[in-house]
Amino acid sequence: MNLDQALQTFFAESRELLDAMEASLLTIGQECDPETINAIFRAAHTIKGSAGLFGLDAVVAFTHVVESVLDEVREGRVAIDDELVALLLKCGDHIRALVDAVEADATQLDPELATRGEPFLAQLRRHLAPAAGQALVVKDESAAFERIANPNHEHEHERESDPWHISVRFGRDVLRNGMDPLSFIRYLGTLGTITGIVTVHDAMPPAEEMDPESCYLGFEIAFKSKADKATIESVFDFVLDECSLRIVPPRSRIEEFIALIDSLPQDAARLGEMLVRCGTVTAHELEAALKAQKQAVGQPLPLIGDMLVEQASVAAPVVAAALEKQRRVKEGKAQESQSVRVDAAKLDHLINLVGELIIASAGANLMARKARNVELQEANSVLSALVEEVRDSALQLRMVKIGATFSRFQRVVHDVSRELGKDIQLVVSGEDAELDKTVVEKIGDPLMHLVRNAIDHGIDSPELRAARGKPAIGTVRLNAYHDSGSIVIEVGDDGGGLNRERIIAKAMERGLLEAGKTLSDAEIYGLIFEPGFSTAAAVTNLSGRGVGMDVVKRNIVALRGSVSIASVPEQGTTVTVRLPLTLAIINGFQIGVGKAVFVVPLDMVDECVEFSAEPGHDYVDLRGQVLPFLRLRELFDVAGPTCARPNIVVVKHAGQKFGLAVDTLLGEAQTVIKPLSKMFSQVRGISGSSILGSGDVALILDVPALMQLAGKPPQATATPIGLSQPA
Repeated sequence: MNLDQALQTFFAESRELLDAMEASLLTIGQECDPETINAIFRAAHTIKGSAGLFGLDAVVAFTHVVESVLDEVREGRVAIDDELVALLLKCGDHIRALVDAVEADATQLDPELATRGEPFLAQLRRHLAPAAGQALVVKDESAAFERIANPNHEHEHERESDPWHISVRFGRDVLRNGMDPLSFIRYLGTLGTITGIVTVHDAMPPAEEMDPESCYLGFEIAFKSKADKATIESVFDFVLDECSLRIVPPRSRIEEFIALIDSLPQDAARLGEMLVRCGTVTAHELEAALKAQKQAVGQPLPLIGDMLVEQASVAAPVVAAALEKQRRVKEGKAQESQSVRVDAAKLDHLINLVGELIIASAGANLMARKARNVELQEANSVLSALVEEVRDSALQLRMVKIGATFSRFQRVVHDVSRELGKDIQLVVSGEDAELDKTVVEKIGDPLMHLVRNAIDHGIDSPELRAARGKPAIGTVRLNAYHDSGSIVIEVGDDGGGLNRERIIAKAMERGLLEAGKTLSDAEIYGLIFEPGFSTAAAVTNLSGRGVGMDVVKRNIVALRGSVSIASVPEQGTTVTVRLPLTLAIINGFQIGVGKAVFVVPLDMVDECVEFSAEPGHDYVDLRGQVLPFLRLRELFDVAGPTCARPNIVVVKHAGQKFGLAVDTLLGEAQTVIKPLSKMFSQVRGISGSSILGSGDVALILDVPALMQLAGKPPQATATPIGLSQPA
């Protein structure tokens, strides 16, 4: 790994650690357990250590103070409260800004950015008692290693401070790749005290054969520290593949490791897993031992515990304790599935290729039917089935859980509720629901608006909640679930609900509503999505300008989705967003009107029935239920002779049904979604297009928009949309 690659790894891992640190801080109010505090400390500690290896002094200096405060919290000398959590969250934001600045320009850091962190440092230092800083102490080598080699000569009370022994041999290319071996030794000194060090130079060649860019050195180090083995090994993270590293734990810790193994939960059955979890062996050491175990060809398979003892990675009593634990466990926990990171652009390219493959397959299928060759049709049927499997597998690669998006709003609720002086909790459910990565990326901002509105407009003031007999803590809910080929996201609150009369008054004031006109609750609440519409009494930093909700609806509609509102006075409001699972390829149901072909998402098709409406009526009797329908020929002004026996395709959306009157039913087909040009952006009822096997274009129907048209009086839908005849 060269320096540029290592830096990119540092940037990516730092952001992941900061996300984990923020998530842990936001859960402290709910469950302040030692493991959560340790997780926050480890995140800050790892960022500081990695930044130190690259000489990023600004990141190291700031993060060191954060780490020091967290260490005081771990030791119980500083109590963590809401004020300290808020401060640490701001510090995490500043560390992120420093990392971003380094990535943008590693040669020069904006002085203003460093100055911005000074108030945070001043607040952090108030939590720290004056203490002398740790220094790198190098004592007499022979005396130090005499104590390591002959531990029995020490008194019992001295054995409590036995040092670790670290043996490291750096690889030949470590200098060439931009790594300084001494920087790792210096950083090691920040975790404890180096009580002895020996430079090993037995690999040095004669002077005339030396390569000035190669490293030939190694070190034997005696090290006193309270850090665990994994933390010590993390010092050498960026050179683990280019060095030989062995860490021997202090003898006095054997009993502690045995106790840890015995306290492991019953799901830790593998010896290697137990040794890693108890801190005796790191994952890197275990991997090396497993490789050596596999190389024992033609011999009895050696036991992994014996190999670790032989490598001096772990003491024999610890292995014995782990084996005893293993004997007591009947079934082991399955190994975690391995994953690999793939560039998003490569996935998008793959989806595009799969789309072209589907179109080509449809064309081949059409040609096979025209040729009336049975063997060719059978071969094409097998090909179509394989293409469908490839399509499903490719789309699954882009499916991600929405929980990652939901977790972002924990911070929003925390910060905004403090700003407004409200006590609010965020309750998340359905975070395992999956949808397309592209949809996730584009829905983040609309959901942010909805959550902030729920906090500001929805949750009532503490005084009002007390007067209404509500709990002191307000609740904002985020929920997601799948329904009819869509994902439904609900943003709800237990606040005061929408003021129906105030919305009507504001709408009449702005000319959006005629006096005396009767509207349903859903239509009235939908008025808040009009541009510039707001019922806020005062303008604040969060709301009151009428900007946001219209943008929310516009962005959701652009994703072929829909949004609706339900509200109960003094009980709360719920905003429901429906989105397609994917924006790329869907299973479609093709229908014909004249020579035009339209596509309905198959998940929304409920059934097909024979047209039986009486002349002049826009509804039919469907097994005793009134079913409104739309005549697509009239709606889209499609020319051509009418069909003698039309059909009605019954579609469903958001729990409601309506019909589409069509001429012919063409059947199911894989549909590659192609976006329409901006000139068609105002056309109602159409969400996209697709290319048929014949090369013609089929238009994809926007079912939510058509459902709104189906629910209006006949005169409201009498005017044709005026869509020109598709090619």
